[in-house]
Amino acid sequence: MRIGESMIKKKATNVKIVTIALFIATFMSAVEGTIVSTAMPTIVGDLHGVSLMNWVFSIFLLTNAIATPIYGKLADQLGRKKVFIFGLLVFTLGSMLSGISNSMETLIIWRALQGIGAGVIMPVSFTIVADMYPFEKRAEVIGLLGSAWGIASIVAPLLGGFIVDNLSWHWIFFVNVPIGIVTIILIAFFLVEPKQVRHSKIDYGGVGLIAVLLLSIMYMFQILGETPLNLMMIAFCLIVALVSGFLFIKQEQQVVDPIIPLDMFKNRTFVTQNLIAALISGFIFAYEVYLPDWTQGILGLKATMAGFAITPSSVLWMLGSFWTGKLLTKYSPQLIMNLSFIFIGIGSIVSVFLPISTPFWAFFLLSGLMGIGFGICITTSSVTVQNEVSQDRIGVASSFNTLSRTLGQTLMISVFGIVMNKSMADGVISHPHTNMNLMDQLINPQTAQKLSSEILPSLREILYNSIHNVLVVALLLVVAAFIVNCFDRKKN
Repeated sequence: MRIGESMIKKKATNVKIVTIALFIATFMSAVEGTIVSTAMPTIVGDLHGVSLMNWVFSIFLLTNAIATPIYGKLADQLGRKKVFIFGLLVFTLGSMLSGISNSMETLIIWRALQGIGAGVIMPVSFTIVADMYPFEKRAEVIGLLGSAWGIASIVAPLLGGFIVDNLSWHWIFFVNVPIGIVTIILIAFFLVEPKQVRHSKIDYGGVGLIAVLLLSIMYMFQILGETPLNLMMIAFCLIVALVSGFLFIKQEQQVVDPIIPLDMFKNRTFVTQNLIAALISGFIFAYEVYLPDWTQGILGLKATMAGFAITPSSVLWMLGSFWTGKLLTKYSPQLIMNLSFIFIGIGSIVSVFLPISTPFWAFFLLSGLMGIGFGICITTSSVTVQNEVSQDRIGVASSFNTLSRTLGQTLMISVFGIVMNKSMADGVISHPHTNMNLMDQLINPQTAQKLSSEILPSLREILYNSIHNVLVVALLLVVAAFIVNCFDRKKN
């Protein structure tokens, strides 16, 4: 019966158009973070809320992460199409309301709504891909969707600057509305699912407890990166996380259809692949954030050129994904992961030993080398966790993999920030006539030009040592991922 339904679905669904719609949705979500960053100085100047600025970003990440596993489960229970369209509607509504905000407080509220909607895009997109494409083709399509993030990293700053200069900051949110509507129409008309879908009772207790658990964890990560540290709040968040985590496990053990079935974690490959995704996603964050800091602050290049330093990774990420599609039909995930670690490992080791005088073209080469590794690693993880569960759990598996990557990045944002700030503070102490305000000016190419030639070498040395320490921590993540992979099954 399931085979027959699958055949009908494949005939009825326009696979190409739906794939295009998924790419548009992924690109729209990917652009969101960077384009808001570009417009933030203008937004702060208009709404007068510099003290709340970080929450415009943080609340989006928080609600996105909380919504992700919930959407994954609902996609399995209610159908991919209904859940995906609902999430896109919420994202589009949140975008429109963000655009008409007249204060930082209201902008933060609507960004929270926007994040709730955005949480549907990655996990349910990957789930729809798993429905439409056979196992050996999924890697290529997931790689195509992943390339949207690389393209967005180049396009978003340019698009954001153009919109702010020629229209107003409100349009960085309004632009999502027509795109969201078009995507909803494409999915509504060209994605066809069987009418008979599972209608088991929704695990509302699990939904509430995982929301509290993720909120406490994500908020704890957020305040870990702040100075001075609020130890009381960190302790409170930790206690809430432990209690809600314990209650969540008890809840999931008791209900008939849990939001995250705990027996999935008995599968060694499922666990190792998600751990690796979290660790390597943390590494990718260090590379994408601190490499531009190097090229701007140490080499003195403009922001656009700094962005181009990581462009090869986006292009070759896609190549790595296409290659993965062929490898997955022949070799075990463990072996393919080890191949990705060769590319990522070489790139990360070389990065740690780069001298301060490293020319721009060297970063270009490193970016391409690691991009292949990123494509192999993340795509292998995404496809493998889907393959390790039954058809009725693909949505949950996809969403948990997305959540693992989000948590990995969120944790490492705090860790890298602490390492960077501590290193710069120590460097300022050991170099007379320097301070943190001068370091801020150094990283910004426009203000760096105003710094005296006498102080520049000292400031660049401090920045170099600080980034070097971040890269050492990032290398440890790759080592940890390799160790985790050693515990995976050697055979499919």
